Amino acid sequence: MDRYERILTLHRILKSARYPVAHTRIQDELGCSRATMYRDIAFLRDALGAPIESDPDNAAIRYAADEGDRFELPGLWLTSEELAALLALNELLGRSDPGILAGALAPFRARIESLLSDQASGRALPVDRIRVIASAARTLDQAVFRTVAGTLVNRKRLRFEYRARTTDSLTTREVSPQRLTHYRDNWYLDAWDHGREALRSFALDRMRSTHAIDADALDRDVAELDNHLASSYGIFSGAPKAWATLRFSEHASRWVADEQWHSQQQGQWLPDGRYELKVPYSNSRELLMDVLKYGPDAEVVAPVSLREEMRILLQLAIGSYQGAA
Repeated sequence: MDRYERILTLHRILKSARYPVAHTRIQDELGCSRATMYRDIAFLRDALGAPIESDPDNAAIRYAADEGDRFELPGLWLTSEELAALLALNELLGRSDPGILAGALAPFRARIESLLSDQASGRALPVDRIRVIASAARTLDQAVFRTVAGTLVNRKRLRFEYRARTTDSLTTREVSPQRLTHYRDNWYLDAWDHGREALRSFALDRMRSTHAIDADALDRDVAELDNHLASSYGIFSGAPKAWATLRFSEHASRWVADEQWHSQQQGQWLPDGRYELKVPYSNSRELLMDVLKYGPDAEVVAPVSLREEMRILLQLAIGSYQGAA
């Protein structure tokens, strides 16, 4: 038990005790030497201002009756497990989305870093042993992120120019922000599009000229958001149009069987060792791309229309390699 945990345990013991607590019990519960116990008691009393009263005749201590109920440990006190989790969070904030979360959460990050030191032993925590690798993260303007996040939190409408990646067309949108979504290392805004009178998802890296409008945002029901934006596979919105049936080779199944493709997915092992996965989808594009990464270890079984789309994609891919090099 490190010093954080001992101080927290000591505080809990004294906080809940109705009578003076014997030193022997404290030493036993802290699992430390007598000298360490005395140092912890002195630290709690002198450094943290705990209202500790001694009972020398019985070798015991307690919180003063008139102050003990009001006293709480100052600041944030963490167990070693909680500190390790906070360490991982700190590294995630620092190494993913460089310049976006790092800038917006700089004060919070500084507070975290002040806690990430083992004051009992004086050794630094091994932050270099945590590695965060972003995959296909796109460049994002900090000003866009701050404006979008600000309208979301303040419940104001947002206007921006948007260049859709699929058509490359530029449009001006006025929306009521509903949620920020971090998906596959990129940020999206789920919003009510007032021009289309429908829910839409927008990639923040495709937004330009963002600014808040002095008008209250229209709030949509959470159930409606989930039904429209999270019921189908991937980032594409819309109610599911069909269920895809996918089969994976015995080799690929060792990975796929443990993966979460969708919250409503259905999976089963087949007698020959292959794995069959069923997921609902609205737009087939992202689903087919994810199946393609498994190459010959994956097969689209149904529906027939999705299987045909995959066949065409594979033929086009083969066509790129035919002919003279």
